[in-house]
Amino acid sequence: MSPEPTKTPTHSGSDAGGPGTTGHEWDGIQELNNPLPRWWLWIFYACIAFALVWMVLYPAWPTPGGNTKGTLGYSSRADVEQQMKDLEVARAAPLKGLEQMALADIPKNPAIMAAAVEGGRSAFKVHCIQCHGTGAAGGKGYPNLNDDDWIWGGSMEEIHATLVNGIRYHGNDNTRQSMMPAFGRDGLLTPAQIADVVEHVRAISRQEHNQAMAARGAQTFAEQCSSCHGLAGEGNKTFGAPRLSDGIWLYGGDRASLTATITNARAGVMPAWNERLSEATIRKLTAYVHSLGGGE
Repeated sequence: MSPEPTKTPTHSGSDAGGPGTTGHEWDGIQELNNPLPRWWLWIFYACIAFALVWMVLYPAWPTPGGNTKGTLGYSSRADVEQQMKDLEVARAAPLKGLEQMALADIPKNPAIMAAAVEGGRSAFKVHCIQCHGTGAAGGKGYPNLNDDDWIWGGSMEEIHATLVNGIRYHGNDNTRQSMMPAFGRDGLLTPAQIADVVEHVRAISRQEHNQAMAARGAQTFAEQCSSCHGLAGEGNKTFGAPRLSDGIWLYGGDRASLTATITNARAGVMPAWNERLSEATIRKLTAYVHSLGGGE
């Protein structure tokens, strides 16, 4: 006969002087009766009481009409709205009279100019960085607003006019218009003449160039381009004609870019912001752009 299996003795809390058991046992394992500490229970009950009071005082339970409003009538949404209103009032105080001031007088008032610049900085981040970049340095086809090279002028009045009416913006009768002929595409100049003009433009912008071609291009430039860009390539802000005699380029000053510009012309578009922004916001943007270092 095989020996009987040895039974593992079960533990009884009460026998060992412990807390006793609940009477539950499974597979020889007994559940001890360890009551929760009294201090923990009181904290637990206090939390339940606090939650019940909170649900009475503040919005809590969802209902078909929204939620219970609470006896205090508090609303975080209303609180934020009030804070926003208070902030608008605080911001508006230093800018009192901004819309009535002559644009040229705004920089003469340091307090109003400083407040306008800060407001414009915020508006620029919302509406303008998509094209001009976070630092307003622009990119190919998008002007750098930090330099002193302005196609349409950098005074307060001129910046304001550009913002209000846009550039070549359909739907605004006062939009700023300039139209460069597509000299190559429309057959106004031959490819050889365009190549000569490119060398002339590189010459007046103090870049490496072919002297013989530049000399021929100077005559073509005087006949075809100087009426807008000036004989020396100094540009004309009345016509929105860029200056060509410096090293600042909207579409690039290398041979390929210049050839593409002369051949097909350029016609960038900027929105007329008076359709989207208030006059106060446009004036803030004007002050900010003017303050970037290139304002005239």
